[in-house]
Amino acid sequence: MTEDRGSCGRCESAFEAGDIRCAVCGNVAPEVVRRDAPDATVEVLRCSGCGATMTYSVAARAPMCAFCGSTLQLEARGDPLEETQLFLPFTVSRGRAEEAFREWLAGLGWFRPGDLRSASRLESLTATWWVGWAVDARVRASWTADSDVGAGRADWAPHAGQTELEFDDLVVAASRGLSGEETAGLLPSYQLGSARPADPDPPADAVVERFDMRRTAARQAVRLQLRRLVDDRLRRGVIPGRRFRNVHTALLVRGLVTRRLGFPAWVAAYRYRGVAHRFVLSGQDADCRLGDAPISALRVVAAVAAAVLGIAALIAMLAFLVS
Repeated sequence: MTEDRGSCGRCESAFEAGDIRCAVCGNVAPEVVRRDAPDATVEVLRCSGCGATMTYSVAARAPMCAFCGSTLQLEARGDPLEETQLFLPFTVSRGRAEEAFREWLAGLGWFRPGDLRSASRLESLTATWWVGWAVDARVRASWTADSDVGAGRADWAPHAGQTELEFDDLVVAASRGLSGEETAGLLPSYQLGSARPADPDPPADAVVERFDMRRTAARQAVRLQLRRLVDDRLRRGVIPGRRFRNVHTALLVRGLVTRRLGFPAWVAAYRYRGVAHRFVLSGQDADCRLGDAPISALRVVAAVAAAVLGIAALIAMLAFLVS
């Protein structure tokens, strides 16, 4: 678990090693926290393709990106990077991941090439922890807005108020190797309560994506996500009415606690007729599958032609009945 370095006396948010001020209210951190700064110089492996930052896997014998297979290049960073604290364990084995990949190919539907499963070649299947923050926070939101409630003969009426909101285990993705759509699709499959300082039985050759943000940028990303979620909650039950405009909010955050997590996923690179594609499987749920696959142009044309012929036949039938 996260080492306890105390919390801010003003807003109760947790301090982390090397903090100069509180991330929420700017209160000066205690001396014991300020002098416990991490090493300012680190070396990371940067993917030349997707830009992800990875740890080096000795077993892989070559610095290849787990997300896209491109070459990794050594890069020195002068600023300390966030470090993963807790890992969600893999519960899906490599064999089950390969089976899920084949099932996914076979179930993609009629518009895919007929030989997609037989002609696709699996080039790599890598156990990877992508990274993100889990956030707990209490937020007091002050808001003003115009809505359609109480407008009378007018279109809009002004409203204002304050509300207390709590967020537990809010996840903010920090991955550069996976897209926002992919991480959003994977998140519901994870059991956050299973997070531990290390996976007791990690898959062979598993790699860990590194956080690629300075701490200040990381906290800014967390605050932006909090603001988006607060605005969404206000519109879905706090602000009266069904239509809104001129919604403005001011947030007072208290008790902010962030944990840096590694989320398990199997990332597959495969080729169909020489073109590379990607498949991503949750490391904790073999039914959570994402990926891209080719479309059969011939089948699309055939479907369109069949639809056109069907419409023409229907028109002809209607014309015959009318006549």
